[in-house]
Amino acid sequence: MRQLVNFWVDRLVKLDPDGMEAFGRAVAAPVRWLEWSLAAAPPWLLLACVAGLAWRVGRSVPFAGAMAAILGAVWLLGQWTEAMRSLALVVVAVALAVAIGLPLGIAGARYPRFGQVARIVYDLMQTIPSFVYLIPAAMLLGLGTAPALFATLIVAIPPVARLTDLGLRTVGDAERDAARALGLSPRLSLWLVELPLARPSIMAGINQSVMTALGMVVIASMIGAKGLGETVLVGLQRSDAGQGVVGGLGIVLLAILVDRLTQAAGRPRWLGELDRPAGR
Repeated sequence: MRQLVNFWVDRLVKLDPDGMEAFGRAVAAPVRWLEWSLAAAPPWLLLACVAGLAWRVGRSVPFAGAMAAILGAVWLLGQWTEAMRSLALVVVAVALAVAIGLPLGIAGARYPRFGQVARIVYDLMQTIPSFVYLIPAAMLLGLGTAPALFATLIVAIPPVARLTDLGLRTVGDAERDAARALGLSPRLSLWLVELPLARPSIMAGINQSVMTALGMVVIASMIGAKGLGETVLVGLQRSDAGQGVVGGLGIVLLAILVDRLTQAAGRPRWLGELDRPAGR
């Protein structure tokens, strides 16, 4: 197995090194663009954007203030630029994971045999240590953002795909029969009935994907990825406990921020509307 993997990796590296380098630059371009945009924006503007987003998904002024305060704490730690670099990597990786994992989850729910095979693959992807993905990624794409994005994407896809599959499979036959009685095609039924009903499960998958991607931040710093993970790694190399704690605290604050926002976004608002007394 070891010789087989080494053979194919070496073959891919030697096949077209210039093409692989160009591919790596293309893969890293969205992350670098978002990283530059976040770093160039004034911190107060991003704080306002986070507060507005938190109010939009939570409909609560205290919640919006708390989310802005968490991001402000990252600023006060002096880790703003590093946090924006990590956030850019996580946002792009999770966006790609949703774009890939959502169709996989839909296919798994629609085609049971495919779902069974896919779930085995997801188990393997989540069981294999994250360090293993860094080795071929770094050999093929070099050091830096591209292999970090590739490795992060691999661990971020399974939660989205798995919980999308689960959410769609929990939609009852009564809802599907009602959609069919209304004359909806299978495609319209999926988009207008099944996916909205499965939204809490899908958002839970996105939440887990974000948490997994943030966990890769420190690991990806070992192959040259910039951000808070690099701060922790440098603190470890220099035996600087303070720097390591500051970087780790920045990652924790980002994780809390994104976790609360995605949880609020996944909470169905119509339940609250039904519980609200009439006339209010």
